[in-house]
Amino acid sequence: MTSDLTTAPIPLLIRRLAIPAGTGFFFNTMFNVVDIWYGGRLSTTALAAMSLSFPVFFILLAIGTGVSTGATALIGNALGRREHNEARQYILQALSFALLNALALSVLGLVFLPAIFSFMGARGEYLSLALSYMNVIFLGAPFFLLNFVMSAILNSNGNTIPYRNFLISGFFLNLALDPWFIYGGVGLPAMGLPGIAYATILIQCIGNFYLFSQLSRTGALSRFTLKELRPQWHYYGKLFGQGFPAAMNMMTVSLGIFIITWFVGKFGQEAVAAYGIATRVEQIALLPVMGLNISTLALTAQNYGAGRIDRIEKVLAVSLRYGSLMAISGTVAALIFTRELMNFFSKDPAVVAIGIRFLRIEAFVFPAYVLLYICVSAMQGIKRPTFALWIGLYRQIAGPFLVFHVLTTILGWGIMGIWWGIFAVTWSAAAIVVAYVTWIINKLHKDISPI
Repeated sequence: MTSDLTTAPIPLLIRRLAIPAGTGFFFNTMFNVVDIWYGGRLSTTALAAMSLSFPVFFILLAIGTGVSTGATALIGNALGRREHNEARQYILQALSFALLNALALSVLGLVFLPAIFSFMGARGEYLSLALSYMNVIFLGAPFFLLNFVMSAILNSNGNTIPYRNFLISGFFLNLALDPWFIYGGVGLPAMGLPGIAYATILIQCIGNFYLFSQLSRTGALSRFTLKELRPQWHYYGKLFGQGFPAAMNMMTVSLGIFIITWFVGKFGQEAVAAYGIATRVEQIALLPVMGLNISTLALTAQNYGAGRIDRIEKVLAVSLRYGSLMAISGTVAALIFTRELMNFFSKDPAVVAIGIRFLRIEAFVFPAYVLLYICVSAMQGIKRPTFALWIGLYRQIAGPFLVFHVLTTILGWGIMGIWWGIFAVTWSAAAIVVAYVTWIINKLHKDISPI
């Protein structure tokens, strides 16, 4: 497959890559919204169990993001240097690398889930429901990770359409499968909350077949033998070196959600459920930015390989302009429809009231997320993934631990201290990122020579 990521106009390329990717992410988030909606129909405890599971589920997403980010950067960089054989090797090794990581994750998840949920305060039915949901998800880890890496291969070649198609189809399948698996019928027993997880895994499996067929048709993955999938430690080392910081950065997100959930859990199940709903609303508001992340990573990777620092700078400028407009729109919408959004997911007055207070603060953090996401994607594209890890450690772990304790306990702000703590830590992290990326771009202009 050929692409023009190093020659075509930047605004055109961003729209061409970001719109399909953003559309796909919209339907992926709607997929999760459907799951949360049905969980809320079962009971507040089921909804809280799903919210409790989210930071653990994020571990799987972190590994998938790490593998896919590393693959996109390395494949894109090789393509930018016109090293097509090297790109092919990275493609094949990324597939086997993803599968091995998924199998290890499945085993570790099933072993440690009871201890993790117990530590997070789950007991009785609350614990049982969380385990019944996440055990199924971890068994399906290979399907998730293979989809991640196949979408990365397509993205690195400038093709975000197949993954978009899968996510759209997955949403509509989920609309039909969730109620069927939850409540049973047509020969299927009622599964309750685990039915949501089984529906998710079935859809991910279908996605494996679809994305593989698209890879074969587009030419991004030509004929290969199983022997070529055997681990080659040179390529595994490169994938690990590029993907591990990205995975750890996402892992800090998981730990950050874990920390927030732990602090919020002190205020009851209703608070945990409200936080889980509010984070889904936040995801919806930031959906268009997710498409910009994909386009920024793919464009910076290939243009860095081609030595076009001027184009990388323009990618950042255009992406941040688009992203800021989207974030401001999300802020306005979240403020106007706060109560309606919370009522859509829960009829529990306590859950709704807590969620409204959070969203009215969190809405003003959306622009900070734009700065963070796009700048971090650019750094990953130019093979500087470690910075994302450091900023993640500050934003998700060190900052919250310090700020939450001060605001909730020492100053006595209660749960509002958590919401304002998220605001303060995220905006300070965004300021650090902007300063660092500005310095790196100026340094590249002076120091880098054509690759």
